[in-house]
Amino acid sequence: MGTSKKEPAEEPKKRPKKGPKKDRPVPVRPVPMSPEQMIAEARKAFFVMFGLLAVVWLVQLANYSDHYALSRDYAVVSGDVGTLPDILVAPLLHWSWAHIESNSGPLFVFGFLAAYRGVARFLGLTLLIALSSGLVVWFFEHGDVATVGASGLIFGYFGYVVVRGLFDRHLIDTLIGIVMGASFAYLLTVAVPGTPGVSWLGHLGGLLGGLVGAWLFRDRRASRPASGDLTPRAPAGGRTPQPRPDSPRSDLYKELDDLGLL
Repeated sequence: MGTSKKEPAEEPKKRPKKGPKKDRPVPVRPVPMSPEQMIAEARKAFFVMFGLLAVVWLVQLANYSDHYALSRDYAVVSGDVGTLPDILVAPLLHWSWAHIESNSGPLFVFGFLAAYRGVARFLGLTLLIALSSGLVVWFFEHGDVATVGASGLIFGYFGYVVVRGLFDRHLIDTLIGIVMGASFAYLLTVAVPGTPGVSWLGHLGGLLGGLVGAWLFRDRRASRPASGDLTPRAPAGGRTPQPRPDSPRSDLYKELDDLGLL
């Protein structure tokens, strides 16, 4: 009787044990600003711009009484190292009453729109625009030209307002940017060469500063909620008041948040 060798049976493969199910990452959502906070910031923005405009006009009075000696002494002159510190002062000075009158309205309007989302951010933006506008004039202006005026700030605020909504993802800011861009697009004609008696380089430098500022100072307030928890949490160091579910404003607040208005 013959015998045959049995091939050893293959051991069944063990299925790897499944570990605990990992939570899927939840998209980061911006922490909304409450309506109360928006009103408070808008109020502060109004007074900040009113104060800034008052300072500009008081400086003009002193400048006029001294036959515009301040404009001559603190203007930005291309290539003159001694005028570099004057980059921060020149936006407050003007050459005539017509000059300051033409700048006052746009300065207030665009400045307010740039500041109503946060005054602290606005002050940093103003510094950036003043530096970018003044440095472009200092590096690229030809001849012994003395440059002063708030128009660099105006163009910077204009550029910031037009594109801010795209970076912050706020619907209301995007709509404001579209309206302002369509209504005041003609301003760009004095940010290119060819306009006599106007520092188009200062305008262009301010505009570039505003566009860069929209990205640098974009809204980074965001929460990282746990899985399944889509309730925005306030960032460290502050509280974002949320209406109670039974509050009569809760439905309105939710609709504004969904539209990106907060």
